[in-house]
Amino acid sequence: MIEVFICEDEDNQRDEIIKHVENYIMIENFDMELALSTGDPEELLSYVQFGGEGMGLYFLDVDLKHARLDGLELAQKIREYDPRGFIVFITTHAELSYLTFTYKVEAMDYIIKDDFDKVRNRIFDCMKSVEERVSRERKDVGKFFTTKSDEKVIHEPYDDILFLGISGKARRLILHGKDRQIEFYGRIKNLEDSFDERFYKTHRAFIVNTDKIESVNYVTGEITMINGEICLLSSRASRDFRDFIDGRK
Repeated sequence: MIEVFICEDEDNQRDEIIKHVENYIMIENFDMELALSTGDPEELLSYVQFGGEGMGLYFLDVDLKHARLDGLELAQKIREYDPRGFIVFITTHAELSYLTFTYKVEAMDYIIKDDFDKVRNRIFDCMKSVEERVSRERKDVGKFFTTKSDEKVIHEPYDDILFLGISGKARRLILHGKDRQIEFYGRIKNLEDSFDERFYKTHRAFIVNTDKIESVNYVTGEITMINGEICLLSSRASRDFRDFIDGRK
């Protein structure tokens, strides 16, 4: 999921940007979320440093009225923790655009607050471009599971997937990830060949990421994942699964 950040210290202008970002995420069903909106650059920097997932999209006001950090200095700091992130400046100061090169922050866009209809359209253009670029990169890398959940396109890194299991609802599965669970339409038997070599169908109701296994009890047919959740191992799959696990050691 692509995290979106806003740092604008004028409340009314920040509210406008929030509205446009949230509307566009909802309308286009992009795999994005508004992670943080604030007028305090230090709050944003702390989030990116300690909680950010990387490759975020940042809408920053250049002229932040802060004792230590203006928007350009904030962008420089963001680059230290998220070198592949997308930075967009929104400001009333067109004459400061050249400073983005001086600060070497590789800004994606520089939007002037002269007409909020234009600002809205430019925000939309930036979000669309980021979604397309990230989606294209994920396809090239081939290490993401992509599906639709409630008409929203979801891209989940293989490394973040613990296992997939059947839901209590007909023809629906639940992807159990590191930070979230995603319910979507599908069948286990149709997905077992969709992943790389680390994933294994241990039961008609489960596909597990073998890198995320804590322990296996071959007597009870229970697999304990690193988050403590239990997956089932069928007696039919047990012998081949043991050989598979031994071969990966």
